[in-house]
Amino acid sequence: MEKIIFFGNGLLADYAKAVLERKFEIVFHARTQEDLKKVKEIKVANPEIHGVLASFGVLIKSDILDLFEPEGILNIHPSLLPLYRGASPIESAILAGDSDFSVSVMKLVKAMDAGPIYYQITLKNLPICKDVIYKMLAETGAEWIAEKLANLPEPVLQDDSRATFCGKLEKSIGVLTPETDTAEQTFRKIVAFQGFPKPRYAFYGVNCIILEAHILKRGETAILVIPCVDGRFVVIDKLQPEGRKAMDAKSFLNGYKR
Repeated sequence: MEKIIFFGNGLLADYAKAVLERKFEIVFHARTQEDLKKVKEIKVANPEIHGVLASFGVLIKSDILDLFEPEGILNIHPSLLPLYRGASPIESAILAGDSDFSVSVMKLVKAMDAGPIYYQITLKNLPICKDVIYKMLAETGAEWIAEKLANLPEPVLQDDSRATFCGKLEKSIGVLTPETDTAEQTFRKIVAFQGFPKPRYAFYGVNCIILEAHILKRGETAILVIPCVDGRFVVIDKLQPEGRKAMDAKSFLNGYKR
């Protein structure tokens, strides 16, 4: 069984690791800057070990990158690189209105998400659900690595002139603004902001985190909605009042509507 060092944190890493550990022996899982010293020790002692990364969020310097040459550390990045380089590719694609979502397996280099590409694929018409998108992209990238790591193709350079960038999400953007956003834009913010920065809106003077929602369908009736600038409505299915447990819309109205 081939051995790998895995670098990663968060949802993308969790889903990718679940696939990889079925195929490989993961000898070490690096999660922090401090873990990189251990990575270096293991790799120097065992040059045959591969490196795979998914959403690590820590700068890896040349002294470690060089140890993994010539194949490099394989980075599972959830976008069609060079598009959406950066920290929030899935969230940025959701907010941009995308219905197709991509994953790239690239060689990690010092420049952010700029390394040559081993593999790319686009998954069409995925449901606009953050967890589903993360899972499908992570698993797709990891499954390709599981199949191809022993015989990698030659990677292809990216076209830097086509690059777009996305930064970290900030807490300040979590407050919904349906007075200027359409129902589609509001719904996509609710999806993209799950986990962090958490989509927030006030009902009856109560600040709430929106956990589940959908756009009101024709002929549908709903008891708790957000009216949007285009005259359409986002239906609230599940929410969490500030300082309280999560609840459905009916329970919220029973407790808070006056």
